[in-house]
Amino acid sequence: MTSAVPARSSAELIGAEEPVLAHNYHPLPVVVARAEGAWVEDVEGRRYLDMLAGYSALNFGHRHPALVEAAHRQLDRLTLTSRAFHNDRLAEFAERLAALTGLDMVLPMNTGAEAVESGIKVARKWAYDVKGVPDGRATIVVAADNFHGRTTTIVSFSTDEVARSGFGPFTPGFRVVPYNDLAALEAAVDETTAAVLIEPVQGEAGVVVPDDGYLAGVRELTLRKGCLFIADEIQSGLGRTGRTLAVEHESVVPDVVLLGKALGGGIIPVSAVVARREVLEVLHPGEHGSTFGGNPLAAAVGTAVVELLETGEFQRRAEELGGILREGLESLVGKGVAGFRSRGLWAGVDVDPALGTGREISERLMREGVLVKDTHGSTIRLAPPLTVTAEELQGALRTLEKVLSRQI
Repeated sequence: MTSAVPARSSAELIGAEEPVLAHNYHPLPVVVARAEGAWVEDVEGRRYLDMLAGYSALNFGHRHPALVEAAHRQLDRLTLTSRAFHNDRLAEFAERLAALTGLDMVLPMNTGAEAVESGIKVARKWAYDVKGVPDGRATIVVAADNFHGRTTTIVSFSTDEVARSGFGPFTPGFRVVPYNDLAALEAAVDETTAAVLIEPVQGEAGVVVPDDGYLAGVRELTLRKGCLFIADEIQSGLGRTGRTLAVEHESVVPDVVLLGKALGGGIIPVSAVVARREVLEVLHPGEHGSTFGGNPLAAAVGTAVVELLETGEFQRRAEELGGILREGLESLVGKGVAGFRSRGLWAGVDVDPALGTGREISERLMREGVLVKDTHGSTIRLAPPLTVTAEELQGALRTLEKVLSRQI
């Protein structure tokens, strides 16, 4: 009979990570042990309102009952076959996800970065097979201050030196233009351009929302120039901005949509490239794949996520609660908030640098039971689960007001 291992404190657990975990993150000093809905609890039993939601991976909150039930049901039946065989869950997942996005075909993957990498490969293959670009000469136009992941190809076109420095040599074939600048985009697109790859809202950059008409302009330009429009909706999609996809704010349908994060319901990594048939049909057996992509457990959870979104409830909640978030932040402008940008239930808040860095503000909020995360400088992100209540959201805004006014 073995004796029970004594529970370790938050400080002990953080200290235990130091010598054995790579130091590629700088998390806030809170150790989460349990969670439900919009709330998490640390190992000492302290509760915190989660205003980050796993960078939108937890759009439906922690342990949403319908998603947990779907996972439990599938765990009792089948978890993995690899794509060497068919499984009985994948067809429905692909059918419903394609219908939800208004596109035709699905390429299932696991992480967001895998979806982006897959989108890049598909765009290049399309350029050679369909557009007729000479082999090896395809280019993809991207936006400055982008965040699409951290693989070697993706950091090759990042403008964040922290993400790039020390990881070369870099993959060629990308042209970087300013975000929200249609003239610069037009100048960068030529006969070698396979695709324009952008975030409809730039998340890591601080929730940067483009001008009205920008996304429609990108769509018009790519159609006119004969290249693909790839929308990276990994953070902005699946309800976060008050629409199923952020491009819907301008009634735009891209050629390719990249999804991840919330597609796994906060339970399992699930991502996908969803595209027009003409685009995804350029792939043939053996040219691309993933052992875990489209596995039965992922397909079951992903289908349950799509089912939640099919009702429109979460999109409506994000839009309505987004109004409360925006009003609350407007009232703080000039009172510690230098400015902010928001779309739906998602905001980047620029704090007066005199009050501290984004990291320092995040730590002060943590001590008062509200979890957020900084981006750059004195900017913090607010992206609570779409299940948060109006009262919980207003409480978080009051706590932010007190932290900024140095009342606590």
